[in-house]
Amino acid sequence: MSEQSKSLTNMNPDIEQYKSDLRARFAKENQTAPKGQIVFVGSSTMEMFPIEKMQQNLGLDKLIYNRGIRATTTAELLMAMDVCIFDLAPSKIFINIGSNDAGFGVPEDIFFSNYDKILLKIKEELPETQVFVMAYYPVNPVADFGESEDEHEAFFSKRNNEILELASSKVALLAQKYHYEFINVNDGLADADGNLRKELTFDGGHMYPIGYEIVLRNMKKYL
Repeated sequence: MSEQSKSLTNMNPDIEQYKSDLRARFAKENQTAPKGQIVFVGSSTMEMFPIEKMQQNLGLDKLIYNRGIRATTTAELLMAMDVCIFDLAPSKIFINIGSNDAGFGVPEDIFFSNYDKILLKIKEELPETQVFVMAYYPVNPVADFGESEDEHEAFFSKRNNEILELASSKVALLAQKYHYEFINVNDGLADADGNLRKELTFDGGHMYPIGYEIVLRNMKKYL
């Protein structure tokens, strides 16, 4: 497994310090960031989205702030909603959170209860904000990315396409509950077998920028 992959998937004190440092950086940046812009929020699949660079070619009248944090679960986002969302008072939010809940084996009732609470808090705090709940990206658990058998099992045992598709269908219902829009912007990411295309990923679960270029094309109409 590549060092890049290990840094994204290992839960250790370094990761916890990284997350704490990133939240502190966001809190500082939020103090001078203009309100009413667009926020991307989630875990590593959102953090790695180079949208702040890509937006330079979009011609938008609003800025996009990426507040994704790797290895984050729904419970952790619930505790960090001020720094990741509310401090910015965005006009639009794109949210992709929960793949770590699935991957870390968080019980479904806790996972979806937390997601429900996240959406409820947004509805209460930002009633006029447009919220786009994103389907989970496909993964590739079949190609060889150089990881050991134990590493492969640890990452994909609970994080496969069947599990993620079922989770997507459940968060779609949560979006409907709060009159938010559920969007699937994954067209072009999967191969004929439904797995994330090998050339788009370095570890089967996280994408290179070329994968996000595909996602962005699918997202443009919502931005």
